[in-house]
Amino acid sequence: MLSAPCALLDHLMKQITDSKQLQDVLGKLKRRRKTIGFVPTMGALHEGHLSLVRKSRKQNDITVVSIFVNPTQFGPKEDFKKYPRPLRKDSVLLKKAEVNFIFTPTPEGMYPEGLEKKGLSPAMKAALSLTKNLCGKFRPGHFEGVMIVVEKLFRIVQPSRAYFGAKDYQQAAVIQKMNEGLPFKIKIYVEPTIREKDGLAMSSRNQYLSPEERKRALAVSQTLFEVRRKILAGEKNLKKPISEAHRKLALSVDSVQYLEIVDPETLKPLSKVQKKMVVLTACYVGKTRLIDNVIIRTS
Repeated sequence: MLSAPCALLDHLMKQITDSKQLQDVLGKLKRRRKTIGFVPTMGALHEGHLSLVRKSRKQNDITVVSIFVNPTQFGPKEDFKKYPRPLRKDSVLLKKAEVNFIFTPTPEGMYPEGLEKKGLSPAMKAALSLTKNLCGKFRPGHFEGVMIVVEKLFRIVQPSRAYFGAKDYQQAAVIQKMNEGLPFKIKIYVEPTIREKDGLAMSSRNQYLSPEERKRALAVSQTLFEVRRKILAGEKNLKKPISEAHRKLALSVDSVQYLEIVDPETLKPLSKVQKKMVVLTACYVGKTRLIDNVIIRTS
C-alpha cells in the first residue's frame, strides 16, 4: 500500500531541467522511504505513454516522467530534427495524469562530454547480443545510443521501478538485459502495446502519416495478427505464414525492412513452433518508419 502524499510536493507537478536538482529532490524523498516510478519518453505523448504513467502511479508514491529527444539514438539520415517536441501539450497531459515531476534535460546537460559515443559499460556490452538483428540490423548504433541515455537516466533518477511499452519490443529486451548488470536494483515493467480502435499501434510517428498513408498503415497490425491466427490454427511451418505475410504487407506499405518470428528472450529467428514467440515487423509507409509486434502463445 502506498504511503500518504508527500508534503514536499505540495500536490503540484514540477518541471526540472537540471539533473543535480532532480537528484537532490528525489534523494530527500527516498530518505523518507518514498518509492519512485520512472517513465522515460521522448515526448509527443499519447495513450501508450499515459498507460505507463497510470501503472507507475498505481505502484509508486512518486512518478517521474522524462522528456528528452535523445540525439545519440538517431542515425544521420533519420528524423531527429523533425521529431515532434510539443512540450506544452505534453505537460498538460502529464499534469492531468498527476505526475509529480517532469524531467526535461538539455542535450548539453545529458552529454557534457559531447555526443560522440565512447566506450560502452559492461552492462551495455552484455546486451549487445540482442541488437544484431531486427531493428539493430537496419539502424546501426541505435541501440548503443538508447542504452547510453537510459543508463544516464537510471543513474540520475535511480527509481524503484521503470516502465516501457512492448511496442518497442527489441528496445525493451535490450534495456532489461542491460539493467541486469547495473547496480541500481530497478524493477523493469514492459506493458502491453496500446492500439487505436482499428488496431494501429499508437506511436508518436503516426502523426507523420497522411490520411491515405494512415489507411495503408492498418496492414501492419492486420498482417501480424493474421500470422498469429494461422499459427494458433495449427500451422507448423513458420516459413509459410511469414512468406505469405510478407507478400501481403508489401501490397500496402512502401517497403518492408523485416518481418520475422523470433524467440522472445534471445530475439533469434525461429524455424519451429514453440510455446512463446514474437512476430515483429518494421516497414515504411511513405517516409514514416513503423514498427509493431504481436506475441504468440501456443500453450
